[in-house]
Amino acid sequence: MALTVSVEVPPRDREVLASWTPSRSIRAGLAQRARIVLLAADGAGTNEIVRRTGVSKPTVITWKKRYAAEGIGGLEGRPKPGKPRTTDDVAVVLATLEPPPARLGITLVEPAAGRRAGPVQRQGRQGVAGVRAAAVAG
Repeated sequence: MALTVSVEVPPRDREVLASWTPSRSIRAGLAQRARIVLLAADGAGTNEIVRRTGVSKPTVITWKKRYAAEGIGGLEGRPKPGKPRTTDDVAVVLATLEPPPARLGITLVEPAAGRRAGPVQRQGRQGVAGVRAAAVAG
């Protein structure tokens, strides 16, 4: 098995990869993978790519191998291993809009009571600062 992975990038792939690196519409990880492959194709060694991109050596080796084996499609992310996510985003948002259960003993300052959170928070900070000052002075 070869110690280094040779990366040959055809002209069409080079155009695509070069368009990904400065793009703001491409995910940052994908742009970084494109940069790794382009540097490798230009003859930069693994350590040089690590220095220039700021990623780890195993990361550079992984993306070079993936591109060599699968082409541009290999640079796309893959599903993560393990149990699939079961959190329902809509349910989480709806739950945060509901007041906490009374059994938790959490009180809320409601705008309907004529109070704003800003002055209450400022008063709390002043009280804490006053206690600290008294404790230090005493």
